[in-house]
Amino acid sequence: MVIVLNPEVEEKEVDKMKKKIKELGLEIHESKGKNYRLLGLIGDTSIIDPEIIEANRNVEKVIVVQEPFKKANRVFHPDDSVINIGQKTIGGKKLAIIAGPCSVESKDQILNIAKNVKKSGAGFLRGGAFKPRTSPYSFQGMKEEGLELLKYAKEKTGLPIVTELMSPNHLDKFVEEVDVIQIGARNMQNFDLLKEVGKTGKPILLKRGLSATIEEFLMSAEYILAQGNEKVILCERGIRTFENYTRNTLDLSAVPAIKKLSHLPVIVDPSHAAGLWWMVEPLSKAAIAVGADGLIIEVHNDPANAKSDGKQSITPDRFHTLMEKLKKLAQIEGKEL
Repeated sequence: MVIVLNPEVEEKEVDKMKKKIKELGLEIHESKGKNYRLLGLIGDTSIIDPEIIEANRNVEKVIVVQEPFKKANRVFHPDDSVINIGQKTIGGKKLAIIAGPCSVESKDQILNIAKNVKKSGAGFLRGGAFKPRTSPYSFQGMKEEGLELLKYAKEKTGLPIVTELMSPNHLDKFVEEVDVIQIGARNMQNFDLLKEVGKTGKPILLKRGLSATIEEFLMSAEYILAQGNEKVILCERGIRTFENYTRNTLDLSAVPAIKKLSHLPVIVDPSHAAGLWWMVEPLSKAAIAVGADGLIIEVHNDPANAKSDGKQSITPDRFHTLMEKLKKLAQIEGKEL
């Protein structure tokens, strides 16, 4: 349930209303904008009669929220959320471009790629230190050493780093050293992990699960938001369907659907969606055209010899060409890189 208040309501009147609501055992999520003020009620709202609330002269209307996700719901937060990460943002007019290798492989590799993607206009550096792999015999990442190399690349380029957290055991280190903590597709419904990152104040990049519905995706975001962390970025990275030509099937319709339902920013991962390097460019363009707030793209200086996902990685030169094309497309969509 959402109570829409008169924007000019006096603070003492709001406090009275909040006190009564809390006495009923409900939580309150307050949202303010230039022309609105909302009180989102979380809990068993069946005990409240909307007509009694609407009788209050300071209330414009009461909206009953049907969806199970509350804090992620646009009704609770009409304005698009913009996540601040240092001097960078994800959401809003500026498109966020996150680029880098699937896995950190060496000091020279990550630094070379970081310098190249920054030169081309990327705002963030991605790189896997701890790698979830389908096969236990595949390269699992450089782990702590990989994290140190990401920090080194950040020190040399100034790019904020984005990397995946797989276990709560490393959470303290990630909170201290990582700018954006990624929760991968396989952990989208690892609810204990979601609760833990929800207790931090770090920006969280949440990837959609392999077979997750949009509602299930938003409910996972709700786990993080419910713990008090409102810095959630959603990532559509393709879902598993009957089609096996591509690695996954990129659900572009999820972008406008989520943006209609939720205020959270949505970015797209064309690399994992297709699993084919030559599809990265057209899917990136399509993602911007349907309203994505940014992209996360795998870039490798030697894809043929990459330790993971070389098949879907583009070279720094191709990334530069892509960025030049995306600048023109962004202008058409009223955005900027």
